[in-house]
Formats: sequence, C-alpha cells, structure tokens
Amino acid sequence: MPPERTNVPVKLSLPLQYQQHIFTELRTEDELVVLARGLGLLHLITNLLHFYDAAGNNLVLVVGADDRENEWIGEALAEHYATSKSPLARGLKVINTEKATVSMRERIYAEGGILSVTSRILVVDLLSKLLNPEKVSGMIILHADKVVATSLEAFIVRIYRQANKRGFLKAFSDSPEPLTTGFAPLANVLRNLFLPKASLWPRFEVSVAESLEGHRKAEVIELEVPMSAKMREVQNAVLECVEISIAELRKANTGLDMEEWTLDSALHRNFDISIRRQLDPIWHRVSFRTRQIVSDLTDLRGILHALLTYDAVSFVKYLDTIVAAHSPPPGSNKHNYSPWLFLHAAHVLFQTAKARVYEGKLNDDLSRPSSSTNFAAGLQPTLEALPKWNVVAEVLGEIEQDAYLNPAAPDESNSTILIMCSDQRTCRQLREYISTMHAKVAQSIQKDDDDEEGSSAEVMMRRRLREYLNWKRSLSNVNRNLSDDDRSGRPAESAAQPQGRPPPNKRRRVRGGGAVTSAAGRVPNSSVQTEVELPGQVVSLLNVIQPTEAEETQKEEIVIDNFEDMEDFYELYDMNDLVMIHPYDGDMDDHILEEVRPRYIIMYEPDAAFIRRVEVYRSSHTGRNVKVYFIYYGGSVEEQRYLSAVRREKDSFTKLIKEKGNMAVTLTHDKKAEDPQEQFLRTVNTRIAGGGRLAATAAPPRVVVDVREFRSALPSLLHGNNMIVIPCQLTVGDYILTPEICVERKSIRDLISSLRNGRLYNQAETMLQHYKNPLLLIEFDQNKSFTFDAFASATAPSTFLTDYGFSSSGQATSTSSSSMANPSNPKSAQHMLVLLILAFPRLRIIWSSSPYQTAEIFAELKKNASEPDPLRAVQIGLDIQLSDAANPGDVMAAAGIEHRIFNLLPQDMLRAVPGVTPQALERLVLETDNLHDIANMEVDQLDSLVGKEAARKIYNFFRKSVFDD
Repeated sequence: MPPERTNVPVKLSLPLQYQQHIFTELRTEDELVVLARGLGLLHLITNLLHFYDAAGNNLVLVVGADDRENEWIGEALAEHYATSKSPLARGLKVINTEKATVSMRERIYAEGGILSVTSRILVVDLLSKLLNPEKVSGMIILHADKVVATSLEAFIVRIYRQANKRGFLKAFSDSPEPLTTGFAPLANVLRNLFLPKASLWPRFEVSVAESLEGHRKAEVIELEVPMSAKMREVQNAVLECVEISIAELRKANTGLDMEEWTLDSALHRNFDISIRRQLDPIWHRVSFRTRQIVSDLTDLRGILHALLTYDAVSFVKYLDTIVAAHSPPPGSNKHNYSPWLFLHAAHVLFQTAKARVYEGKLNDDLSRPSSSTNFAAGLQPTLEALPKWNVVAEVLGEIEQDAYLNPAAPDESNSTILIMCSDQRTCRQLREYISTMHAKVAQSIQKDDDDEEGSSAEVMMRRRLREYLNWKRSLSNVNRNLSDDDRSGRPAESAAQPQGRPPPNKRRRVRGGGAVTSAAGRVPNSSVQTEVELPGQVVSLLNVIQPTEAEETQKEEIVIDNFEDMEDFYELYDMNDLVMIHPYDGDMDDHILEEVRPRYIIMYEPDAAFIRRVEVYRSSHTGRNVKVYFIYYGGSVEEQRYLSAVRREKDSFTKLIKEKGNMAVTLTHDKKAEDPQEQFLRTVNTRIAGGGRLAATAAPPRVVVDVREFRSALPSLLHGNNMIVIPCQLTVGDYILTPEICVERKSIRDLISSLRNGRLYNQAETMLQHYKNPLLLIEFDQNKSFTFDAFASATAPSTFLTDYGFSSSGQATSTSSSSMANPSNPKSAQHMLVLLILAFPRLRIIWSSSPYQTAEIFAELKKNASEPDPLRAVQIGLDIQLSDAANPGDVMAAAGIEHRIFNLLPQDMLRAVPGVTPQALERLVLETDNLHDIANMEVDQLDSLVGKEAARKIYNFFRKSVFDD
C-alpha cells in the first residue's frame, strides 16, 4: 500500500542544496540514486526514512543494511523524533537472526513502521506469506551496486513488485565503479531493481560543487613528504619485481585479453584478484608457474603497502615471514620457490630493508646482548624513522601554538585534534610514537637503559628492535611460527608506555597513549575509541582486579568500597586537551565529525571520501572552522593510488552519465504493460509436442526448498523460471521436486567436507529411506572450470571407511581401523564419491556447471510429474505428526517449525554429538529449549526422546573429561 500522508510537519536536517534536490526527487519518484563517496548518503537516507516514519501507518522495509548502518539509522531516527516530536513516529526496528521466531516477526510486521530485515529472513517471510507484499508501503535498498540477477536482494524486489505495484521502491549506492563493468551495466542494474531511472550525483555536479565550494569551504593544507632514499630504493625494487612478474604472465598466457595487465593497473586496482577471476575458467590448464606468480602478486602488493605504513623494524619482520612462507620443505628443489625471490631486485629489497634497521649480521654470537648497548655485540642499530612521523610532530607543535594564540569561540568547534589513519594497526603505531616522542625529557622521572639521547622516534624504534631480536632468537621452527598469528604477516604490537604516565611538560594529552589502556574496546553505540590515559591511582586499582591468593583481603576491601572521594581517582578531560587517533570507517566517520567537532584534522594517509565528508561537515555548520592537514608521500605508490581512485570514480560517473543519456527505453518487469495474451502464453504447457497451445497449466510448478538453501542463487533462479518456491525446514534433502524426487545439493567445498566427515553418507541413507528417486546434485561455480581438478586432490581422512561403515568394495563391514593400511583405501574425493555410489546403487548424481543449468535441469525433471506436498516434505524424517495446515503455503507456521528455522548454529553443534541422528536432532530441538538442557539431562530423560543407545552416547559425551588420555 502507498505511504499515507498527514498534515504533521516534518522537520528535516538537509542544509545543503544538492541534498534538498535529491530529497525532493525521492518524495515523488522511484529511482536509483548513485552518490559520490563522502557526500552524506546515510544522512540522506535517514531523512527520507524519517519523512515516512512521521507520516504514520506505513510499513517501510530497509534491505541490505549491516549492523553498523542499522545503529546509525536508529540513532538518527531517534534524534529526529526528539526534534520533531511527531506522535506517529516509531523509530527503527531490526529483525535479524536474534529475533527469528515466527510469532515475533508476524507481530512486528503487523505493527508496521520502519523495519530493517536481513535479506535471508525477508525472502523466506515473503515467500511463505508471513509478510504479505501487498501490505508493504515501500522498500529502501542499500548498496544497490551489489544487486545482481542472482542476489537475494533482486529476488526480494521481484517478489515485492509482482504482488505490489503501488508501493514505492528506492535504491541507493555510493560505489559507481561496479556499475560500469560489463555490457550496459546501468540498464542491467535498473532491470534487476525494477526501477525506471537513475539519478547520478558526482562531486563535479554543479549543485554539489556550489554547495561545497562556497565561502564556508574548509581550509586544507597539503604536506608532501619525500620518502627517504632507502624507502625509494625498496619501492623501486618491488616495482621491478611486479613488472617482471607481469611480463612472465603475459608470456605464458598469450590467448587472453591482456590489455589491463600493466604495471599501472597492478598498482591501482585489485590486480591479483582480477587476474585470478580471468584465469578461473581455465585454472586447471594453467601452469604451476602461472599460479605461483598470481599468488606472488598479492604478496608484492602487500609489501608496497607495508613499506609506507609499517615502521622499519616491523617491515623487516614482515619480509622474514614472507620468505619463511615461501620456503619449500626439506628435500624440495628450488622450483617450489616463488620466482621473484631469485631476482636481483629481490636481493636489493631485502638488503635495503635490513639496512634501515641495523648494520651487521645476525648470528649466534650476535644474539648475546652486550652490557653497554643492550643489543647484540657487533650489531649497530640504524633505526630509520618514517618521514611522516617528524611531520606529524611538527604539525602538532604548530597546532599547539595556533590554539594558544587563536582560541576557539565557545559555540564553535573544539580544539580537539583528530588524526585519521587507514587502519587500527597504524593508529596503534601513531599512539605509541606520540606518547614516546618526548621520552628523553622523562629520563628524570623514570630511568630506562634504552631512553638515550636521540630523535623522538628512537625510544620506540629501539624497543621494537629489541623485540625483533628476541623473536628471531626464539624462531627455531619456521613452520610452527607460521601456524601462529604471524602467518598473516602482521607484526606484533608492543606494550610500550610506562603505566599511565602522560607525556611530561605537554599541555595536550594523548588519547590512547598509555599501555594500561591497550586492551580497551569501543563504547557501545559509538565509533569513538575509549582508550584514554589513566592517572597513577587508577593504575593501582586496575592492578588488583585479578589478585593472587595473598591479595584476597585487598580485593574484598576494593569491592566493598563505597567509592567516596573518587574525584581524586577520576577526571574528565577537556575536549580541548585531546588528540584522537581514529581509522577511516566509511559513513561512520560522519558520526566522529559531528560528535567530536574537531578544529584540527590531520589526515595521516590520503582518503578522498573523508575530504568530502569534511567539506560537507564544514558547509553544513556555519560556526565551525576546520583546518585539515593532508599528509602524503610524494612520488610514492600511496600518491598514485589516491590519484587513481579519484580518477576512476570520475571516469565511472562519466560512463554512467553517457549510458544514461543513450538509454532510449528503460525496460522494467512491470507486468501491467504486458499484453494479456502474452501473460496467458506464459502459462501454456510447452512440453506437449505440436505447439503446446492446446493445454495450459492450471498453476505454475512448485518446488519445496529448505530454508538454508537461500544462501545460494538457485532458489532465486527457480522463482525467476516461473516456479513457485515454498520455503520449509526440511529434515531430508534440500529440494523436493516431486513426491518421488528428492535432491541434495552440494557445492564443491561442501561436497568435500561432507565426504570427509561422513555427513553425506547419512544424508544419502535417509533420502533412500523416504524417496524413490534420491539425487545428489554437484553444482560448480559458473565462473570456474567445470572439471574434476577442483576436488581431485582432496585427501581423505584415515577414518573415512570406518565412519562410513563399508569396505573399499562397497560392502557393509565392521572393519577395524587396522584395515586402513590397504592400498585400495581412498585418497581423494573422487575415490570417496565412487565408494558412496557403490554403497548406494540407487543414488543418482547430477553434475551441473552453474545454478543456471541446475534450474533448467529441475524444469526437465518436473515434466509431466505430480507436484510435491510441502506438509508431507516437512513431516518426512520426523518422529512426530504435524497437524494439517489450512493452506500448504502456511506450512512454515506449523507446530514447532518456527523454533527450527534460523537457530542453525546450535543445531550444527548438536549434530556433531555422538548418537544424534537426523531424527534424534529434530526431536531434541522440538522437545528442549537449548543445548544446556540437553547436556544436563539424565539417561532416562534422553531415552524417552532418542532411544536408549543414543541416550547413552549423548550422556557419556557431555560428561567425558577433556583431560582423559
């Protein structure tokens, strides 16, 4: 139903001209809005939702929002309500896996309002008629650039539009690049979204430029930092390795489109991912060397990023882990090495990287520390600091002076300094640097052998070097080290600052500078980190939170303390005394700007979207002055990536504008415009020879689908193939095509896992018990090769035959594990699949190259066959009898089913317990509340549910000690 209008005035917060223009369009038209990053997309969406929320009596669905966006929208609607005082506004309600019962969702749908529903829950509720599409006032689609023909969002929109032609439909995106790939990409997205037009708003659009470039423009100071000579030498060496690797790829794959296989593309795009996607269809035919080079490109891109963000010591450690990861096992030849490691440029890379840290050679003698230097004898630390660190220190000094000479007015921005970085690791690095850059002054307060006279970064760098030497000394086994956290190549961060002591003789305090607060997390409903510096008295309290036995008395005294005179222990810092360091976080950065209201912003790394957010923030508040310091390495990959990102976005909008101008007719799926005869011919049974117009089907074919299968694209394709999809919680099979045909669908990864753990054997056994024609569908990825290579080398566990209960000849046996020494035992997924067929001769296997082909296969299998009974399909495999439902489409609301639809994780855990068969699982789920109840049941209690033998196994499992030999 369309949204109802009221005379209640709606107060909006859209101060900029282009925002008001977009909002005016959206009130009257359904369209796809593509907005440039950083121009306040979520701010616009929340105002639109508030407009419908204040009208009342509406049911508006928000599709595609993640948890953080739900939090943003909910807070924004609450603020709008507090401002407008609309009596009809109800705010945002979120339906996710935590609110999964049928009765609760049905009640929420009946109440109406603004609802954010996960796609998987919403598609099931629409198909099962728990939510009638005709009662939906409208739908808001977020991240429209991710909507493809097989996505759940496209499935939801199709169901909605087929039943509801009056409700509104609006889609939003701030990523134009995905909308420019392929043939007529904009037209395809509009077709998938059932939208007639697109509204494009790049940064260079006239009204956007006028809104952001007026007299209230933010002051931006660009600081180009030159890289050190050694950093430039390392970068050139890595680029040479990348260029040679690309040349090898071009030489070995001459039959492919290699226009984009250039050094420039390798730097500015996800080059390794795009090459792998291009090679996937022929991955089984490419050489081992080609596969290795594709993998190496990922490592080389990571090295380029680490060079500019890691400190010199951490960068050397990162290189050590890469070399260890690419080292072949003992006895292998050098062909197992990555080819780039043998280049001269690689030698220059490793030697120059080490020269940035120390001079000398690490050996057993050098591992013994010298009493005079606290480092290995003969080791001379060089410890090159990152050039940006000194620039940050200078900028902080300049800001300190400016804030003192030009204090801000009380109603204007705070003098808080906001430093923005690319990730949390860089934030930790900067916190440690800022908190120790004046450590040489602190020698009079606390003595430390490492606090020597030197540069501001020397204290931190010497500490990092000492940790690196200890790491090298303890690295006795590379493989064991790679199995730990260092596999990812991320260096461990050190706890640095003496407990709770602020940087001396500095008026401004560093937020998050103390080691005591290194484990602090985030405050709920806020993206601002809570890492703050604590006074010494608080540190003494924190030290006794986990006391020893001798400290129990002290613990009790603290627990019963009535917290009097706590002003001596805690204090609230003035916002003018804070340096906040925060990572870029997309739309959440708008919250940081609004809450902190910083007067000074230091962009430690470039980000085009954040610059626009600052522009929008400054243009939206007349009384707030913002000074931005934009820091970047001149002539570096960092600068080129930033410029390339801006250029790519501009080119993407140019392509979209051109395509929009050339679209003569926008095609939609609006059936109101179809000819009545064409609608009739859609129901004609063309399976009959001789034309097929003599017989028309009374109803479209039906398929019963397990609710867990909605993670895949197949249900959407079946629905798009004019089939009625009925979602149910099935115990046996994934798809019920006819009363006699049951299909268990397996992707390649799921097939290998099911073969290994024996789950597929149990599934095949239950299908054979209840259906005449059980089918195993093995479905490949449509973008990958349709060959056995995907799982031919999958190794079978030694317990496979014992778990499956049959010998290599396919006969049932009770053979002990000693028979595994037989050479005929299976070693791959192919062998295990053959044994499965030998054990179940009636089981048929369907090989499908893609979900599209699977939909065609299902249509062929259903020819001239009876339709399945949903209620019967749910009842099969259960020990209980379900009551007859008034409507087969309402089978989801049958007794007990609502408790088993979305609580999948506890079911998966329970399924792994010995003695829990599929029938026992369903009985336990229906008769108990949670895993805790099952674990505490006695044998006689379990006996009445699952039988004596299964009860004994379950009881013994939960009471078996984990310390038994």
